[in-house]
Amino acid sequence: MPTIKIASNSALAARKPGWIDFDAGRVLEEGMAPVAEALLGEVCAVASGRETAAERNGEREIAIWKRGVTL
Repeated sequence: MPTIKIASNSALAARKPGWIDFDAGRVLEEGMAPVAEALLGEVCAVASGRETAAERNGEREIAIWKRGVTL
C-alpha cells in the first residue's frame, strides 16, 4: 500500500520536495476546506495509480516510530 507523506508545515515541505507528497501547512494561509479538498484529491490520485514520493525514491518500507537504525 502506498504511503502518502504529509508535511505538517510548509517549511518542511519546501526543504524536502522529493520526500513530501502533500503540504498540510497550507491550512494556515488557505484555510481548512480547500486544503482538505486538495488532500482528498491527492489520496484519490494515489489510489488511482499516481506514484508517491516514496515509490519514486524506491522506498518500500516506512518506520513511523523510529528508534535507532532502520534497515
